Amino acid sequence: MNGDQAMRAHSATLPGPVFDDPAWVTPKSLSESTVAIVTSAALYVSDDEAFSATDTGYRLIPRERHDLVLGHWSPNFDRAAVALDLNVVYPIDRLEELASQGVIGEVAPRHVSFAGNQPDDVSTIRLDSGPRAAADLRADGVDVVILTPV
Repeated sequence: MNGDQAMRAHSATLPGPVFDDPAWVTPKSLSESTVAIVTSAALYVSDDEAFSATDTGYRLIPRERHDLVLGHWSPNFDRAAVALDLNVVYPIDRLEELASQGVIGEVAPRHVSFAGNQPDDVSTIRLDSGPRAAADLRADGVDVVILTPV
């Protein structure tokens, strides 16, 4: 079994969360919404702290910063597409275009990056850093997030 097959086989055994009473809200229209990116590409601004192995924290990326470093360390991750176009994992240029066309209200002032290659237990992200990141985005007035899983 090669590495990709082993990773897929292992991932298939991981349980997913079940929510007995999921919350629901009626969102505002996209043309009135502030939109942020949440990526698991382990991106960080060049002068920020790099992600370390098993890092369950997150990094806030200011909208205007484009000097990003890809910190994803999984051997199963192909960096080629990201090297050609960062928008593959962080579609900031596409969001700016959507805002200028009036499709979305505005681009959020900050975006969030996590390290996606995590061990089996992601409870710290689910119970601690995930809610803190969400609170940061809500404080920025974010209504909608685009998830770019890596």
